[in-house]
Amino acid sequence: MAAAGMDRAVIIRDLLPVAQRLLAILVCALALVSHAAASANALDPQQSDVFRAWFVRIVQEQLRQGPSPRWQQQDCAGLVRFAANEALKTHDAKWLRSMGMSNAHLPPESLLSSDQRQLAQRWDQGGGEIGPYVTALKLIQHNSAPIGRDVGQARPGDLLFFDQGDDQHLMVWMGRYLAYHTGSARPGDNGLRAVSLPQLMHFKDTRWIPDASNPNFIGVFRLGFLAR
Repeated sequence: MAAAGMDRAVIIRDLLPVAQRLLAILVCALALVSHAAASANALDPQQSDVFRAWFVRIVQEQLRQGPSPRWQQQDCAGLVRFAANEALKTHDAKWLRSMGMSNAHLPPESLLSSDQRQLAQRWDQGGGEIGPYVTALKLIQHNSAPIGRDVGQARPGDLLFFDQGDDQHLMVWMGRYLAYHTGSARPGDNGLRAVSLPQLMHFKDTRWIPDASNPNFIGVFRLGFLAR
């Protein structure tokens, strides 16, 4: 009986990477379908570049100042939802005051339609449901396009997606480093992190290494309303 139990354990251990890779294929397939069905409100290349600049700047401000009081549901997906929603807004003096930002060295404004400004309030939640909230998994499955498993293909504002089995996690590629929220906070630690790619590639916990050989790293993804 003990030998049979050991044999089952070995089989489960050997099958786990296979199952994780199958999940990665399924996630990418669903993301491709979602991207192909993107609405006519998708941003054009110029609008996408401006969105990226604001998205990254807003994430930077969270790292610099700490989480904005306006940022609810503070976790890794919440950071993406918040930054995307704020990046699509009109960044006038009132907005700057609410964010605690000066008007120095800001990205340019982009002319967006009223429908485009609501894109980050109308996430595809799956099952035909649309709304302002979406999990990390649904953000990738239904609202993003797969780029690949090479971080060198990432552009600022793209997302790195990790699947740890019972939990999924997102990191934001900022251009020279990655930003993310751990999903928890405590006194003296707001949960926000910034890490360079070399640091991440040498993490002791190899589940977080963004390399194609890591079955927990599903890949780089791009928000579906952005021009590729």
